[in-house]
Amino acid sequence: MTNANDLNHFNWKSPSALVLIIANMVPLLGVVFFHWQVFPIMFLFWMENVVIGILNAFKMAMAKKNSPTSAKLFMIPFFLIHYGIFTLVHGIFIFVIFGGMLSENGASFDFNSFTGLHLEWGVLALALSHGFSFVSNYIQRGEYRQVSVSELMAQPYARIVILHVTIIFGGFLVMAFNTATMGLVFLIVVKIVVDLFAHLKAHRGSP
Repeated sequence: MTNANDLNHFNWKSPSALVLIIANMVPLLGVVFFHWQVFPIMFLFWMENVVIGILNAFKMAMAKKNSPTSAKLFMIPFFLIHYGIFTLVHGIFIFVIFGGMLSENGASFDFNSFTGLHLEWGVLALALSHGFSFVSNYIQRGEYRQVSVSELMAQPYARIVILHVTIIFGGFLVMAFNTATMGLVFLIVVKIVVDLFAHLKAHRGSP
């Protein structure tokens, strides 16, 4: 839980925080200028889970604190399987509920219209954001010396669960009240705020 003392240590102008904000602006531009709807945004944020999981595996491999090679050989594959199943189930939920695969007429998802949205730019922006944080904070700032492989095993879940419960709940509200553009803008802004707080808390003390 973030408190007032934690906020005193937050560096709101750190390069990784600014890159995170910029990357999260891409979905906002997609909604305003390219008319992205609920499902493309949900898919984009789900893909961010994949990026986080891959980078966390690299973090586990580089961890130095109480992290012998034998522990890594067991825990990294276990994480990839466990996190992979978690992400897969989350993805199925997103496709079924928000992608139109659950309807009276059966599967109704249009892959052609989906690929035409050019969501790869949003995925690329989020991947670059997390990659920048990985290099600047985890490697250059030496965070890999201060964290163990067992700590990293659980680290992504705390951020993802809180963030995506917020996103999914917001997505239901947007669909229920049919407030597509303004609702999605508000949802993305909330995501940016929650994501930024989580990022700053995770990297507290990093310039």
